[in-house]
Amino acid sequence: MTTPHQTSKATDSDTRGTPVEKSGHPLRRGLWSMAFTELWERYSFYGLQGILSFYLLYELSDGGLALDPAVASGIVGAYGGAVYLSQILGAWLGDRLVTPQNMVLYGAVVITVGHVVLAFAPGLTGLGVGLVCIVLGTGALKTNITSIVGFVLDDNERYRDVGFSYFYMAINIGAVVGPLTTGLAQNELGFHYGFGLAAIGMCAALGQYMASMKQLPERARTINNPLPANRRPLVALAFLASLAVIGAAVATGLLRAENLSTVVTVAALVAAAVYFLILTRAPAVSRDERRRILGYLPLFVASGVYFGFLFQKFTAISILITERIDLHIGGWTFPVAWITTVSPLAAVLITPLIARLWNTLGERQPGTVAKVAIGLTQIGCAYLFLLIVSEATGNAEIPLFLILLFMMLAGSSEVFVGPMGLSLATRIGPEKFRSQMVGLNFLTLALGSSLAGLLGQLFTTIGNASYFTVTAVCGIGIGLALFAARGPVGRLLRAGLEH
Repeated sequence: MTTPHQTSKATDSDTRGTPVEKSGHPLRRGLWSMAFTELWERYSFYGLQGILSFYLLYELSDGGLALDPAVASGIVGAYGGAVYLSQILGAWLGDRLVTPQNMVLYGAVVITVGHVVLAFAPGLTGLGVGLVCIVLGTGALKTNITSIVGFVLDDNERYRDVGFSYFYMAINIGAVVGPLTTGLAQNELGFHYGFGLAAIGMCAALGQYMASMKQLPERARTINNPLPANRRPLVALAFLASLAVIGAAVATGLLRAENLSTVVTVAALVAAAVYFLILTRAPAVSRDERRRILGYLPLFVASGVYFGFLFQKFTAISILITERIDLHIGGWTFPVAWITTVSPLAAVLITPLIARLWNTLGERQPGTVAKVAIGLTQIGCAYLFLLIVSEATGNAEIPLFLILLFMMLAGSSEVFVGPMGLSLATRIGPEKFRSQMVGLNFLTLALGSSLAGLLGQLFTTIGNASYFTVTAVCGIGIGLALFAARGPVGRLLRAGLEH
């Protein structure tokens, strides 16, 4: 056996013949291939999202669409929510109809098309077509690439949290570099040049993935729970009926930009309820698997609230930036997208330290429930800091460095929530519904994104002090309550997994 502190590049083999580095991390080329694919995909996604809010908010003379702030928040929140909500469909398809490997490939192609449309098609029409393509493509890609990473790490359970921490770091590197480059392009050349850079990033993700497909585990090329052929026509009919309902809602005005976030939030909650019912009642789910799913319920709610607070950087905080932050440094304008980039940058910088801490502590590290509680409490404290800043400055402009500090405090908390959710979903999921359990985990992001849209709309109607007070109290309060319940919740999550 090797020890975690050894640095030799030689490899040993575990009991299944899996090569392992002397450093203690899996030597699976598939893991790093998926990490780099995800890095470029997130580069394009966050490169777009970093400038999307400002594209909607800025005046026509500045290259924007000059939408009302409440409407812009609704669109951004609904778009983010729909991206993650669509992953329910992607997870189901990856379990029942198409192999995870091919789902990732098809999704990458559709996302690339969406970014190209955004780069070259102006106005609301180009925006709508491009965003729909990205929603559908990301739905196909995200859950299935995460499942593939879970397959890679299945033989290395001890390093699962560490492996997912580094995979999540790749996500955050893309989330940092994307807005940095697209934000600079938007600042110097215009919004569509920024969209074009996002398209280039997605082309890189597609190329990286195609080059690495042969390295993937055999399970990535297998349909886990094939749908019987006689049920496929019914599925196709349900899909067409859903499209007809959505089209009718848009045509009749029931679905509008102003209520998009509300609709997506309700859809995310309904989808989550249906998912929990299906997973807990399916005959193929064992008693222990059912207990683990029930134990995940409070973490699901807490994580959804957490991401609602985090993703306000694209809604309420974006509005705050346009209204109260002085971006001028001498004769140069600080790229507005760079402010939101500080959040994932903080997560990237702290990830190796936290991953090393978990690896050093081993079995003595806090449980998953405690880690999520720490993240919630920290982001609540970040909003408490913003409340103090907002009150101290009154109606004056807020200094740029203070909003950057807030982004650091809020963003670094993500390392306690995001990777833990991914790791947990691939560990506790029922054997027959692994991809769909990952899809359920991504519903926390759907709920959070759409909730951020609703919170952004609320931000336009109440005072800053009241808004930040409610956010801070909720974050800290839910975090402390979850920490107090870590014992019984943790026991449910470990049902059948303890040896």
